[in-house]
Amino acid sequence: MASPESRSTRTILHVDMDAFFAAVEQRDHPELRGRPVIIGADPRGGRGRGVVSTASYEARRFGVGSAMPISQAWRACPDGVYLPPNMERYAAESRRVMEILRRFTDRVEPVSIDEAFLDMTASQRALGSGEVVARRLKDAIHGETGLTASVGVAPSKLVAKVASDMRKPDGLVVVPAGEEAAFLAPLPVRRLWGVGPRMEETLAKLGVVTIGDLAALDPARLERRLGTHGHDLQALARGIDDREVHADSEEAKSIGQEHTFASDTKDPERLRSLLLDLSDTVAARLRAHGLKARTLTLKYRDDRFRTTTHARTLPAGLDSGDEIFEVIRVLFEEVHRGRRVRLLGVSSSHFGADTPQLELFAGDEDPSPVDRLRDQVAERFGKGSLTRASLLGRRERRNPSDRPED
Repeated sequence: MASPESRSTRTILHVDMDAFFAAVEQRDHPELRGRPVIIGADPRGGRGRGVVSTASYEARRFGVGSAMPISQAWRACPDGVYLPPNMERYAAESRRVMEILRRFTDRVEPVSIDEAFLDMTASQRALGSGEVVARRLKDAIHGETGLTASVGVAPSKLVAKVASDMRKPDGLVVVPAGEEAAFLAPLPVRRLWGVGPRMEETLAKLGVVTIGDLAALDPARLERRLGTHGHDLQALARGIDDREVHADSEEAKSIGQEHTFASDTKDPERLRSLLLDLSDTVAARLRAHGLKARTLTLKYRDDRFRTTTHARTLPAGLDSGDEIFEVIRVLFEEVHRGRRVRLLGVSSSHFGADTPQLELFAGDEDPSPVDRLRDQVAERFGKGSLTRASLLGRRERRNPSDRPED
């Protein structure tokens, strides 16, 4: 455990894009500005079985939030604009934002498509205080992308993360060294990492409602109830968090997309078409991130809610929809037993560093001309502008759970 003195010298920023997916759509479509925009599965609204991915701040005033079923969101906000996610576009914007952040420091740790930690400790002499840097990078993001970000500045990752959420949208909260515990004390205990609904209920039985309650609790009593985990939670409640910003986390550990059918199906053409569509989408996102994946995984859930995953690791990485589909098709045939299917998912992992070296006379490793054309058309005109002939009239209205998983 680092000393308080060494902790106090760190300057950590947490940058969190505001309602990222919805904000991109409102920026690109001026007619949506000021309107409640819900990014989710089904543009038909309440008739879908998906969940909300992101809601604009206008939609949040109606009680719409992330992970809410689309049907519930539609009841709360029937006049909202419901859009399917355009992950290729969001990934492209994410890359632009991360490139801006890396101009300020090489110590950048993306933790999702729309947020990242920065360690500015070694850069303050050249660039100024954490607050000065935060204002500069917020201005750079807005000036170059038209989007806003909220930033928390603190001596630790935990406190910076909590701070960035305090004054959204377009917020900036600075927590000086030595004031971490006082800043956290009045906040609900669920704000802490590691406190979910069950842990919140357990702590409530100990009389703990706020983070300050947890910080002041008798450590022996907490340890009797939670074991060593109680010690770790109490340290966080007191603002003690020595976790480093790891710049080697720049790439997602997996990239995937899945779809829940509006009604369970065993139609072989619908199943094949969806797998092809999912494979194309994952491939496009791999190319958008500049990645190739060696491991491909099929997620399969039948009408009895039995879920299985089936994976294959390949000798070389792939980023082509055709090639990914051929692997996924084989995995599907191995797991499918003719039952009705509720959900299918395709994910990719095992990127980059351990891909075998190319042969001296290997062919061009850039995307194929067809893939390049798809990417260019999607970038300019939006996802779905260019569609395979075999998918015409067959593409499902999808609810992807397809953020990069970090």
